[in-house]
Amino acid sequence: MDIELLKRIIVTNRRKISEISVVNREYLLDANMNYIFTGVRQSGKTFLMFQRIQELLRQGVDLKTIVYINFDDERLIGFSSEDFDLLLQTHYQMDERPPILFLDEIQNVPFWEKFARRIANEKYRVYITGSNAKMLSSEFATVLGGRYQIVNVYPYSFREFLNVNKIALENDWEYDDKIINSIRRCLDIYFNNGGFPDCLTAIQKRNWLSSLFKKMLLGDIVARYSVKNVNALTYIVKKLSESIKQPISYTRLTQLVSSLGAKIQVNTLIDYLSYLEESWVLLSVKNFASRFVEREGNKKYYFCDNGILNLFLVDGNTSLLENIVAVNLKRMYGEDVYFYRKNVEVDFYLPMQSALVQVSYSIDDEETKRRETESLVKIANFLDAKTLMIITMNEENIIELCGRQIKVIPLWKWLLKIL
Repeated sequence: MDIELLKRIIVTNRRKISEISVVNREYLLDANMNYIFTGVRQSGKTFLMFQRIQELLRQGVDLKTIVYINFDDERLIGFSSEDFDLLLQTHYQMDERPPILFLDEIQNVPFWEKFARRIANEKYRVYITGSNAKMLSSEFATVLGGRYQIVNVYPYSFREFLNVNKIALENDWEYDDKIINSIRRCLDIYFNNGGFPDCLTAIQKRNWLSSLFKKMLLGDIVARYSVKNVNALTYIVKKLSESIKQPISYTRLTQLVSSLGAKIQVNTLIDYLSYLEESWVLLSVKNFASRFVEREGNKKYYFCDNGILNLFLVDGNTSLLENIVAVNLKRMYGEDVYFYRKNVEVDFYLPMQSALVQVSYSIDDEETKRRETESLVKIANFLDAKTLMIITMNEENIIELCGRQIKVIPLWKWLLKIL
């Protein structure tokens, strides 16, 4: 790797980043921690780095101590783990002070984790991004040894989406009809097109989302994992989009995909599902009521963003509603999100929050209301859950049943509060 090239890249990146306009995300970062930002392609990881750089500059950090490198830069093709030391030498030729390192898409460099561990041990301040959940695997966690805090970066939350659309939630906004009407209009866009930052400015949003999905499938999965049966991979995604509200077993999904003409073995299907999750295209939720082995093999799957899911749906409001709730619960509570299914079913159970959540587009129908509320009460009594909730599209109410209080809340209000 040429040291003069590295100098040009470092200096050029400094100028660009100091001038670029960023939308502040809702992630609080500790000044004394090293971070790994990970998440789906185009979720805003790089701009979260830019946000952090600009925060440091406002705090008085000298721009000359900032080293930002994007390993997707074609000029860095061939960059190897041995070149990391050259990168440090390049900086020290320009400035004697220790750099603050921002290493974007670092998973492109083999053995990056060994360098990340060493520079953390040497007390450098480091920020890393990567688009592969495998970066967080036990293998890498052992090497990194707790030296980095992991931040899963999702597409815009609804509050961030409103902020980008210049809708300010001031004091008592819940009682301002004008603001509420603006929120509802934005929700319709967010609900159907999702929250990918660049999708907001795309004129043909569906085309933009379709192009992004192809890059995810072909670039993040097929190329990275050398997938041979691309048709099977595509059919897996399609079938899961049709099964958002229901758990599905490996065996059943294998049968469905094979019936479409893409013959596949169960073990291969399991591999493909893991690739989809490692690339953050899919999120999974396990059944709290099942034994461990059953939990792994009979999960509910959700898509990383409603915009991607909606590419596969015709009239999918109920699926979109449950998907958006699942994504936001995972955003807030990580792995502490389950469903509960044993004789009766509740869509989501949060053990640490002692909360049960049903999702129903509407409970205006008495039979639907009875089914949803009775399931909540039965499981709440068994698990001793404290918070019972039904998230709907528009309805709001408090229901008393068998000594339990169930809060019915519309999606827009829940998204701005999240329990």
